[in-house]
Amino acid sequence: MNITKGISKVFALRLKEIDLYASRSGEIQNNVLMKLLNKAKNTEWGNKYDYKSISNYDQFRERVPVQMYDDIKPYVERMRAGEKNLIWPSEIQWFAKSSGTTNDKSKFLPISKESLNDIHYKGGADAVAMYLRMNPESRFFSGKGVILGGSHRPNDNLKHGLVGDLSAILIQNVTPMVNFLRVPSKKIALMDEWESKIEAIANATINVDVTSLSGVPSWFLVLIKRVLEKTGKTSLEEVWPNLEVFFHGGVSFTPYREQYKQIIHSKNMHYVETYNASEGYFGTQNDLSDPSMLMMIDYGIFYEFMPLEDLDKENPRVYCLEEVELNKNYAMIISTSCGLWRYMIGDTVRFTNNKPYKFVITGRTKHFINAFGEELIIDNAEKGLAKACAETGAQICEYSAAPVFMDENAKCRHQWLIEFAQMPDSIENFAAILDKTLKEVNSDYEAKRWKDIALQPLEVVIAREGLFHDWLKEKGKLGGQHKVPRLSNDRSHIEEMLTLNK
Repeated sequence: MNITKGISKVFALRLKEIDLYASRSGEIQNNVLMKLLNKAKNTEWGNKYDYKSISNYDQFRERVPVQMYDDIKPYVERMRAGEKNLIWPSEIQWFAKSSGTTNDKSKFLPISKESLNDIHYKGGADAVAMYLRMNPESRFFSGKGVILGGSHRPNDNLKHGLVGDLSAILIQNVTPMVNFLRVPSKKIALMDEWESKIEAIANATINVDVTSLSGVPSWFLVLIKRVLEKTGKTSLEEVWPNLEVFFHGGVSFTPYREQYKQIIHSKNMHYVETYNASEGYFGTQNDLSDPSMLMMIDYGIFYEFMPLEDLDKENPRVYCLEEVELNKNYAMIISTSCGLWRYMIGDTVRFTNNKPYKFVITGRTKHFINAFGEELIIDNAEKGLAKACAETGAQICEYSAAPVFMDENAKCRHQWLIEFAQMPDSIENFAAILDKTLKEVNSDYEAKRWKDIALQPLEVVIAREGLFHDWLKEKGKLGGQHKVPRLSNDRSHIEEMLTLNK
C-alpha cells in the first residue's frame, strides 16, 4: 500500500490556492502588503513612516526608502539586546546568522514566529505538495528525509533566544510531526563541529530507509561521499534504494549535477530547486522539465525589483511584481513578516514567465566582476562553465574568479581558480571554451575582449583537492549555509585561496 497517495490528498486545497497565482498575482501581493503594514503600524518603524496612512503601493514606495543591512543594523542590535516592537510587533527571539555582503563579517537577520510559520515552514510544505503533484507515483512518506543543516548558539541578551544558521533555527523549532519524518536526531543535526557532524549523520542514516534529501548541494556531496566510503558502495541507491528526490538550494546546482549523476544512477531520482534564504522562502521548482522556480507570492513577503543597471543610481527605479519585464535582471527587494522593510537581499533574478511568475536566480548584487566594464554575473559564469565541462569531459567541485588588474606585462584578465572532480582533456581547451562562451552570453565581456585590447584571454588555475574546503575551514565557515564566493570584483578572497593552493 502506498501511504503517500493517501497523504497527498491533504495538499489538494493548498494546490488550488497556488494555482491562483497565474490569474490573481496583483491582488494576492497587494493583500500581503496591506496585512504587513497593518500589523506593523504601531511599531517604532510603523510610526516613523506613518503606516496608518498608507493605503496603496505607490504611497509605500514613495514614503519608505530602500534598505541595506547597514540601514537596519541599529534596529537589529537593539532587538538582540532585548528591545521590542521596533520593526515588528511580536517578540523576536531568533536571529539567522548570514555571511555578510556588507562591511560586517556576518549579518543577523530577525526571525519572527510569523515568518517561521507563514514563510519558511509553509515553503517547505508547499515544496512537498508540488513535488507530489509532479510525481504522483511517489512514495515520499514511506521513508525518512535527511535534512542537512547548520548549528546555533544562545543569544546572550535574550532568554530562549537563538543565533545561528537559518536551517538550525528551523530544525530547533519544527513540529514533532516533522521530526518523526526526518533524520538524524535533533541532537546530531544541530552539532556545531562540521566534520564530527558529518560522521555522526552518516552513522545515523546508513541503515535508515531514506526517500528524500534536503540541503545545499556542495555540503551534501561531502555527506554522500562519506556514506559511500563507510558502506563500500559505489552508488547511493545501493544504500538508500527508495531515495527519490533531492530538494536543493543555497548554491547553483549546475557545477554539481554531473557528480550527482555519477553517485545516484536511478532514473527515478528527481531534483527540485528551492529558494529558502535567511531572509525568506521565495520560490520552488514546480515543473521538473523547467529549471525556473515558481515565485511564492502569498506568504508574508511583499516583493519589489530594481533593474540591475539602476543599482548605483541616486534615484533608482523600483517595481512591484506586476511591473517587471521578462528576461531582465533585477535586484530583489522584500518586505516581510519579520520586520524587513524594502530590504535589498543581495540576490538578482530574471523572470521567465508571468502567468504565473517564474524566475531563475542570476547572481548576487555584489558577487560579479565589473573591473573593466564587462559586467560578468554568476548566470554568465555558470553557462560558460557548463559548456566548457560538456565539451572537455570535465567536472567541477568548486570555483572562484577575480580580475587581474595588471600583471608585469601590463595585461589585464580574469583569473579562474577551479577545483576539478574530473580534469578536462586540456586546460587550455577548457579555458578557450569558457572564454568563448562568456563572449557569446555577455556582450559587454565580448566588447572588452575585442582584439585583446582591454581584456586578455582568461586564465584557469587548477586548485588542489580540498582547497576550498580548507579555505572555508580556516575562515570557520564549514557547513551550514556558508558558500564559496564565486565571483569577486577584487582579489582579497582569491589571494587567500592561492596562498593555500600549495
